[in-house]
Amino acid sequence: MFTAFLTGFFLGLSLIVAIGSQNAFVLRQGILRQHIFYIALFCSISDALLIILGVVGISYFLNDFINEYSKIIFGFAALWLLSYGLLRLNSVFKANSKIISSNIKPSSLLNSLSIAAIFTFANPHVYLDTMILIGSIAQQFIDLSRVYFAFGACIASFIWFFGIAYGAKLLTPIMQTPRHWRILDAFIASIMFIIAFNLAAQGGWF
Repeated sequence: MFTAFLTGFFLGLSLIVAIGSQNAFVLRQGILRQHIFYIALFCSISDALLIILGVVGISYFLNDFINEYSKIIFGFAALWLLSYGLLRLNSVFKANSKIISSNIKPSSLLNSLSIAAIFTFANPHVYLDTMILIGSIAQQFIDLSRVYFAFGACIASFIWFFGIAYGAKLLTPIMQTPRHWRILDAFIASIMFIIAFNLAAQGGWF
């Protein structure tokens, strides 16, 4: 059972640590110190729910759905990431004052959670990683071992999201100047563009 837990934990961690759109958003919220706990909790629970659905066997049905409508799904996801990347790129040229200061108007919790939800559920790779890949590998375990496998994968998500959300606060002193914030926004925009390009390519748009 401990082997199953470790397998799930390290598999989940290896799939989630890549700097993707969801992680970039969590990192940005952590630096801004805006709704850190709720954003991390939302992303962690969302990942855990998708993992559990995959482990109980829904991965087989979703795999067929994604294959059949992959062009539409990947195309819409690419457009969303492209638009958010352009938004961040616009911030690169508009930043002209200290970013982390008392006069910054924070975004609402609902707005932040809405963006987090889009990054989570509008990304086809989330389903491919959590529900299909993890769900398929889980089938090699039986009874309680499968439960421990799923638990390990879920724990990895909680550790990762809370780690980068609160760990990002260490970068706050560095992000006091517009120059450093422009670099971060440019980095995030680049990530969005690269992922959008890959999604469009996988969807057969070019």
